[in-house]
Amino acid sequence: MITKNLQITQIEIYKLLIPLKEPFIISLGPIYNAENIIVVIRTNKGIGGFGECSPFMTINGESQSTCFLVGQYFSKVLKGKNPLDIEGNMKLMDKIIYGNSSIKSAFDIAMHDIAAQEAGLPLYQFLGGKKNKTLVTDYTVSIGDPQKMAADAVKIKEAGFPVIKVKLGEGKEIDVERIKAIRKAIGKKLPLRIDANQGWDVNTAIKTLQALKDDHIQYCEEPIPRWDFLNLKKVKKKSTIPVMADESCCDHHDAKRLIQLGACDMFNHQDYLKQKK
Repeated sequence: MITKNLQITQIEIYKLLIPLKEPFIISLGPIYNAENIIVVIRTNKGIGGFGECSPFMTINGESQSTCFLVGQYFSKVLKGKNPLDIEGNMKLMDKIIYGNSSIKSAFDIAMHDIAAQEAGLPLYQFLGGKKNKTLVTDYTVSIGDPQKMAADAVKIKEAGFPVIKVKLGEGKEIDVERIKAIRKAIGKKLPLRIDANQGWDVNTAIKTLQALKDDHIQYCEEPIPRWDFLNLKKVKKKSTIPVMADESCCDHHDAKRLIQLGACDMFNHQDYLKQKK
């Protein structure tokens, strides 16, 4: 139930830039800084909601600067609106501009923060969760020389992370060499997650995943270009490693399409999806 007298009175948008100790390299290129946007929504009842997004020019076509600018448009139309009307407010933002899912997500998160506080519930319960779930995170090895990647993986293992994620996407031979070097260095027990960031074509993806079938890989993110999503099912069908959609799943419309196609086993940040055969 939406509280009628709750209104958005102020929206603040901040740029957050965190320099990285060394370039983080993926198949789409190097990353030198974490460049995020923070959105703070304040209300007439003193409840404030916080949201954050991480735009990525080569993945979703947004940058920190574009998010900051588009956020100003959203701020103008959302002031005076009820933050609990999340669906209605998201439709307002969609009417203003197509896409721009990163900055929209920051506003969405902030409104959910307010809604959970207004309901007096932790967010997981507000969203229908039955119990608090222990979250497990990984640490990512960026693309580089196989031995350097293996050494980085050892450091991550020694730091106590329960899972290691590995960036790939430059070709079957070199990518298989990278995983084999990592496995030799850390052993077979610790699970790996791999992310090609759209770097392989269909045949390369299939051959690479088949070559890695015995290396305890939890899943592979976005093995082929996002625009080639119609062929993602082919990769999934011929791989024993589960396929996760990431860049090809930017909103609920993308998710629905991928589910209807039976194109993947899961989405990024989501649990396994039961696909129809």
